[in-house]
Amino acid sequence: MTHATTVWQANRSGGLTGAEALIETSLAAGVDVCFANPGTTEMPLVAALDSVPGTRAVLGLFEGVCTGAADGYARITGRPAMTLLHLGPGFANGIANLHNARRAHSPVFNVIGDQASWHLAFDAPLTSDIVSLATSVSGWVGTAASGAGLAQLTARAVAAATTAPGRGATLIAPADFQQEVLTAPVDVDLPGTRDRREVAADVIDSIAKRLRAGERAVLLLGGAALDEHGQRAAARIAAATGAVLYSETFPAAAERGGGLPDLDRLPYFPEKAIKALAGAQLVVLAGALEPVSYFGYEGIPSLLAPPGAVEVLSTPEEDGARALEVLAAALGAPEPAPRPRPDDEGLPDGTLTPQSVGLIVARLLPEQAIVSVEGGTCGYPFFTASSRAARHTTLTNTGGAIGQGLPAAVGASIAAPGRKVVALQSDGSAQYTIQSLWTMAREQLPVVTLIASNRAYNVLRTELDRHGQSRPGPGATALTSLDSPAFDWPALARGYGVPGIRVETSEGLRRELGRALAADGPQLIEMAL
Repeated sequence: MTHATTVWQANRSGGLTGAEALIETSLAAGVDVCFANPGTTEMPLVAALDSVPGTRAVLGLFEGVCTGAADGYARITGRPAMTLLHLGPGFANGIANLHNARRAHSPVFNVIGDQASWHLAFDAPLTSDIVSLATSVSGWVGTAASGAGLAQLTARAVAAATTAPGRGATLIAPADFQQEVLTAPVDVDLPGTRDRREVAADVIDSIAKRLRAGERAVLLLGGAALDEHGQRAAARIAAATGAVLYSETFPAAAERGGGLPDLDRLPYFPEKAIKALAGAQLVVLAGALEPVSYFGYEGIPSLLAPPGAVEVLSTPEEDGARALEVLAAALGAPEPAPRPRPDDEGLPDGTLTPQSVGLIVARLLPEQAIVSVEGGTCGYPFFTASSRAARHTTLTNTGGAIGQGLPAAVGASIAAPGRKVVALQSDGSAQYTIQSLWTMAREQLPVVTLIASNRAYNVLRTELDRHGQSRPGPGATALTSLDSPAFDWPALARGYGVPGIRVETSEGLRRELGRALAADGPQLIEMAL
């Protein structure tokens, strides 16, 4: 549903510019945060952020920080933030994290300033095919043809972005139309509430019949089905039928801990995922897509579930949590007994390992924390340990494009200012968008960044081993090493305005993480592994 409104600025006799109409419309549509890295062609929009108050403007030093932050913001709020980017090359700098946002079904509203419409024909050095760039990561792309069109297309873009399950929408704003003065009010149709579709009763009945017949089943949860209601319903189904539960490998946002079911992720490597699903006669997808190998390997199937076993309970567009609740009721599945929280004893001492990091971070998390996880070194051990942590939300790298973790932490912190955010990073991936630290310092965001520092691209070394290079030569070693020189993470953090420290033991991590979680503003801890 939409509702009509009129965009007009009564307190300026000169009328509303196209840029001001865009900002006013976005505010009316509920978009009040803008992650920006503007340039020359966006100056009218920058000025409009002052003349039309109400939008929080957050500067990113790199476009990938802006797009990743908008993704993190959307995952926590379910609402779009705006990105303001400069022409095609600036947008291209942000595409990697828009790829991740697309895989996360995040509603993101991109605004790209373009050359003046009359200047495009001269092919100036920064002119490019923005539509082609934007189409690959956007479910909707529009180019304004007038100042009034900026307002009308803004409303359409936000409506497109917020259509379930969520998608990117990109509005191209030529500079002359940003400056154009509107001489009459502009009517726009603002997006209304867009609920997810209900799952058809016959779909639920068909799956319930197979579960009652005793088929060996796996429930794979993703998207909206990973909220508290979906997980609790899935646990009831598992208790009643013996089904095995998994989250999709890289969930956009998963509620964890606080007595929720121990719902681990489907393994990343295809051999392990195939083993986890082997023997299942029924693989039920609730908000998740059919699991597929991240890469193709000779002799290993691309589709990981047993052939013919997959049944879709709910698509990402549908209300997966509600479908699981209806399925649990149809099976007469009772509520399982609550899972107790462990006490504070038994935390590891000595040398830091990925497992000790996972246990310590999980145990020290405060209630309602948000954890942005990027990197396999400590990410998997943490996720496993975190099932018995305090209630928190975990964000993972949905699309595999490196550099998502730190920007997503920025966006999540702005989305939920009352919640502590932990960015659990690997040293290689953190360097892709290290400029995020500056935005954390500038905005004084309570983000604790934990760097798993092993000074190597370990995942690439694993892949070398998979390709028969268990003892790589000097060239391969050089391309997978992050030493000579090694990063000085505390110095890098301080250079961006974030206090930083290095720890080498479990005792040191417990001490410094406790201190950092109690501090105001951002903190960084390098964990030497």
